[in-house]
Amino acid sequence: MSIQQIERAIEQLPAAERNALESRLLTRRYGLSALNEKEQAELLASLDEAEREIDEGRSYTPDQVRQRLRGWFGK
Repeated sequence: MSIQQIERAIEQLPAAERNALESRLLTRRYGLSALNEKEQAELLASLDEAEREIDEGRSYTPDQVRQRLRGWFGK
């Protein structure tokens, strides 16, 4: 099956099924399983830090959020 055939088939799916397929593909490409053990540990630690900051009621400007996200995701 060609990529074009797959794309045409995807276009015929109901929106909910297209969204589910997109989520699966993104998870396959960018999910935790795509990371090595060290990267997984760093990401989870960063997410834990973000959750703690939210629980503590810290707030940030949109620019600060962008900077923090880069740090949380190692970019």
